[in-house]
Amino acid sequence: MRAEPQTERGSITAFVAVLAITFIACAGLAVDGGRLVAARVQLADHAENAARAGVQEVTSLRSGEPDIDVIEARRTAAAYLHLWGVSGDVNATTEEVTVSVRRVVPMSILGLFGAGSRMVSAQRSAKAVTGP
Repeated sequence: MRAEPQTERGSITAFVAVLAITFIACAGLAVDGGRLVAARVQLADHAENAARAGVQEVTSLRSGEPDIDVIEARRTAAAYLHLWGVSGDVNATTEEVTVSVRRVVPMSILGLFGAGSRMVSAQRSAKAVTGP
């Protein structure tokens, strides 16, 4: 029996290398994409809770025409964000409080492919209501 020459030497190695890189990229999309979604949900919760805390600074409640104390609402919402270590902006009027928050999320696996960090943000508002 005579051995045949091996002319396709290394072709499997290139295929396996491309396949491995593809699997790593897919894992990066799953892991880092999941981290981005989780960060956005967490930021939305913080923005909503800060807006709710700020909107509770109500004045003139007994007169029948309650208004939000704008200065105290901003201070309370900003204190909530500071307590949780979240950076953001607070805007308040006599009727509502709006909180915008943001965070930079570093890419762990996709960073290997040149994707750096991503900015994630959320904005929520709360209005003062009377009655049910």
